[in-house]
Amino acid sequence: MTAVKNFLAFLYDFVVGDDWRMSLAVIVGLGFTAVAVRSGLNPWWLLPLFVIAGLGISLRRVVRKNREL
Repeated sequence: MTAVKNFLAFLYDFVVGDDWRMSLAVIVGLGFTAVAVRSGLNPWWLLPLFVIAGLGISLRRVVRKNREL
């Protein structure tokens, strides 16, 4: 049981890391991309858009937090 628990802890740390919002942006982007592919579109640009938006939001949050210090 300890090996399974350790693996799940590693998997959580690997996927989520320091910022759960970035992981959420990637998951939502993958979902929207999958829906667009099933509807017959070619949304190769959609996932990078979500990643860039997530990085921008994450960076803005960090900069704002550091200004308060």
